[in-house]
Amino acid sequence: MEESDEKRMTLSFYNYAHIESPEIVRDQLYAEWTKFGILGRVYLAKEGINAQINVPKENFEAFKAHLNTISFLNGVRLNVAVEEEKKSFFKLKIKVRNKIVADGLEDDSFDVTNKGKHLGAEEFNRLTDDPNTIVVDMRNHYESEVGHFENAILPDVDTFRDALSIVKETLQPYKDRNIIMYCTGGIRCEKASAYYKHLGFSNVHQLEGGIIKYARDVQDKGLPNKFKGKNFVFDERLGERISEEVISYCHQCGSKCDTHTNCKNEACHLLFIQCEECAKKYDGCCSSECKTFVQLPEDEQRDLRKKFQQKRNVFKKGRVDHLKDHWLKKANIIQR
Repeated sequence: MEESDEKRMTLSFYNYAHIESPEIVRDQLYAEWTKFGILGRVYLAKEGINAQINVPKENFEAFKAHLNTISFLNGVRLNVAVEEEKKSFFKLKIKVRNKIVADGLEDDSFDVTNKGKHLGAEEFNRLTDDPNTIVVDMRNHYESEVGHFENAILPDVDTFRDALSIVKETLQPYKDRNIIMYCTGGIRCEKASAYYKHLGFSNVHQLEGGIIKYARDVQDKGLPNKFKGKNFVFDERLGERISEEVISYCHQCGSKCDTHTNCKNEACHLLFIQCEECAKKYDGCCSSECKTFVQLPEDEQRDLRKKFQQKRNVFKKGRVDHLKDHWLKKANIIQR
């Protein structure tokens, strides 16, 4: 697949719907989507579906027609990636989970269908020009670090679950302001907007289709682009460029850079930002220790890895001394 010249399109979609037997649906989708040559990561739950996939260009229209034959996917919005032809996935995984996005909320305690008002790119630009509007990034710190909207509040969090509680506390004094939330493709804001409305926030909005749709709309309609930098994505690309600005820094040398990578030491696998010079210096690793580790014979590496518990690691921007002033200024944006 890495060497193939086949043209493929990367896209994402989601829908909150009642799925009585997600295990059965998983098996059906896997059988059907394999015929279309679909690759990607899909989560199913009784509350709906969350999918990030790629599809051969020649099968795209047939796949769209197929989705319309499925009751809970008929007419679903497809967010086509900005850099759609880059390699994004190399296998198809469809997993059944308790939720399609881990949020830690008790859904029975509020109406998840009472969502915030959806805003298109034009409405988003207009409303964000209003000084009474507060823009909130509902993504994780490593996502907003490489790209975000102008004047947005950027919670320094590792998970969406953490963002929900921190944003709730941060915005308490501003419950009557215009609140606009955004995320990658919109799914996190679907749940968050309903939750905040339940908590008494009166003017809750969300960017329809998230950053992905916004980027396409401003390009197609010739609108001003208020997003600066890269949009982090959860596939092999790890990001797609939305504007030419580079707003982040190499985590090793501090030079301007917005290229995410995973440490080549599989016992570490840290997600961090690394420039080309440091990639050469450290052989794609996050530290001299990891560089030394990957130079060991493979069988020795394998034995040592058994002693480590693999976990998902992300570099924490809040721990970087040379970035503290930059992010403190961002954190104070709500005082404007």
